[in-house]
Amino acid sequence: MVSAAKLTKSEAHSKQFQVYANKVREIVTHLTAQQLSDLAGSGPKDGVNYNSMLVSRPVKRTGYIVITSDGGLVGGYNSSILKQMMTMLDEDHAKEEEYVMIAIGATGADFFKARGINLAYELRNLSDQPSFDEVRKIVTLATTMYQNEVFDELYVCYNHHINSLTSQFRVEKMLPISDLDPEEAESYEQEYLFEPSREAILNQLLPQYAESLIYGAIVDAKTAEHAAGMTAMKTATDNAKNIIGDLTISYNRARQGAITQEITEIVAGASALE
Repeated sequence: MVSAAKLTKSEAHSKQFQVYANKVREIVTHLTAQQLSDLAGSGPKDGVNYNSMLVSRPVKRTGYIVITSDGGLVGGYNSSILKQMMTMLDEDHAKEEEYVMIAIGATGADFFKARGINLAYELRNLSDQPSFDEVRKIVTLATTMYQNEVFDELYVCYNHHINSLTSQFRVEKMLPISDLDPEEAESYEQEYLFEPSREAILNQLLPQYAESLIYGAIVDAKTAEHAAGMTAMKTATDNAKNIIGDLTISYNRARQGAITQEITEIVAGASALE
């Protein structure tokens, strides 16, 4: 019941955030339409100042943000994430120097530390419905590390919430920003007046957009966590009821057997006296 209440709140939180995320995406797509067309077509043009968060560069190191829970009682929620993460690291990287790991959640942080994997940053004890202020430091750190070329691409790895019974492991590329479609901008009717300039606005807005993508993944992961907790607790409750039922039957049988034995002994004693 507790997990179900948390799940309901988390789903409402996720829907409210989606309204903001969609609007920010619309604005960013509109502002970067020309740059995106250039980058997707013939490549960067001379004399054009392309924002670093839009331009792909040679990948020397890869950044990963792995989102897990802080505690247990969530069934296979954490094990599925961590198992697939280790498989991915083994397949894609020959040595630890090729990636940078950031962990959200105590389970993931302890898991990686136990295996000798260094963490660039870890965040523990996240609330059930995390606010942006709670995760501001870690999402800002991630975008700053990318801009400073600590790593050349960033992925967020987590369980995506589908419904109360199903979640799916997801690896989303957050940086460089490559999921915007310049053709979408043609359907937008708004015209923008820029002050001070398009480039100055993009320098502020693109990091904010990247941070919103990471925050959205955290909210989604929390929703999946609550759903997993609800399912795990329901399964535990059902198992406990089954055990209680089986033990009750065993107890009644043993009690009935003892009563029958006593009656048999009384009858036998009375028969002997006759």
